[in-house]
Amino acid sequence: MMRESVRAALGMAAVLSLAVAAPAMADLKIAVVRLGDLLQQSSAYKAASAKFQAEVKKRNDAIEAERKQLADDLQKYQRDAATMSPEQRDKTEKDLNTRQAQLDFDRRKAQEDLQNRDQELQAELLGKVKDVIYQVAKERGYDVVLTNAFAVNPSVDITDDVLKRLNQQTPSTGGGK
Repeated sequence: MMRESVRAALGMAAVLSLAVAAPAMADLKIAVVRLGDLLQQSSAYKAASAKFQAEVKKRNDAIEAERKQLADDLQKYQRDAATMSPEQRDKTEKDLNTRQAQLDFDRRKAQEDLQNRDQELQAELLGKVKDVIYQVAKERGYDVVLTNAFAVNPSVDITDDVLKRLNQQTPSTGGGK
């Protein structure tokens, strides 16, 4: 019985809060932005993606060159091991093992660094996008901007306006740091 009274009171409070808020909500101007479309189509995204891909390629090329050199040296060792003194074999094996461990470490470190860099670039891009969304919404008099919401009325979708402004700020030729 007590629970039913509490539920009834909470239900009545919710109805009253909606009734009080309804006139204020009538003046609320809401816009929608398709964030996924905006990010993928923006020149800022394309520039950040190209920059990231260049960084990935540079790191991968360096690691691949080291891996190839290590493989070549390992083949040479296998070919020449029979003619080496025991001390030379031990020294070469130790060197090859150390280089293999370093290569494994470098691969893991590169992967971690690239993940961190990707997150930095995404955060930087989202910051730019947020600023442009705010500018467009303020200029057009919107009180609230929802991302990835379904809009029945296309006139509240400001994605194209935000995309145009963002592309003006970030030329498709590269831009960024």
